[in-house]
Amino acid sequence: MRSFEELLAEGASAPVDGWDFGWFAGRATEQRPSWGYARMLTERVGTATAVLDVQTGGGEVYAEVLHRAPRRPATAAATESWAPNLALARRNLAPLGVTVAEAADGAELPFPDASFDLVASRHPTVTNWTETARVLASGGVYLSQQIGAGSMRELSEFFLGPVDPGTGRLPETVAAGARAAGLTVTDLRPQALRTEFYDVAAVIVFLRKVIWTVPGFDVAKYHDRLVAMDAQIRADGPFVAHSQRVLLTARKP
Repeated sequence: MRSFEELLAEGASAPVDGWDFGWFAGRATEQRPSWGYARMLTERVGTATAVLDVQTGGGEVYAEVLHRAPRRPATAAATESWAPNLALARRNLAPLGVTVAEAADGAELPFPDASFDLVASRHPTVTNWTETARVLASGGVYLSQQIGAGSMRELSEFFLGPVDPGTGRLPETVAAGARAAGLTVTDLRPQALRTEFYDVAAVIVFLRKVIWTVPGFDVAKYHDRLVAMDAQIRADGPFVAHSQRVLLTARKP
């Protein structure tokens, strides 16, 4: 393994825009949810007329789904809030006929009422249930893979100390938000997934990319903890944490 200083420099300089995690190949692994979100979304897109992907990131997953779908919807749209991801999403999705609109996370969606028969969102930072229900047509479906409460808690607590995961992302809380907006929850599944980091550079890139894990993460600010992380991985092997995922499917009556 390379020196700590080399790994530190690599982790601090690696690009972190978009939601393509290909950089982590050979550096970190994460179990995949048993339900296969991309497969589920591909099947639903293939029978939908108008589809919206909320908080699409760089559009990587949405683009893959549209490529694989047996047929593409007549109308395809997406939203994204972060400028670097917005530009990337437009590059990835424009060739597929997708309109990508800028919209702050959790804000109003810039579409008329009942515009879509399928709304999807993978790992939204926040879900505006009222807006989700508003843009869904009657009989329309919302499909989302959400980040569950206490996701990557072991990693968060290594840097921050004890963390209260709260209740906002518990499966029951997610479902209650959907029901309060008038949606009927038809599927709700939580799952914990083992994640391993093989060097400290992978930890740094992950924390720079998934910014809510350690809010305000900065290499200089957490230098001493990164030294400790590097020493632990060298002595004991990969650092293990667990991501939490919640699959939710809901229908608008």
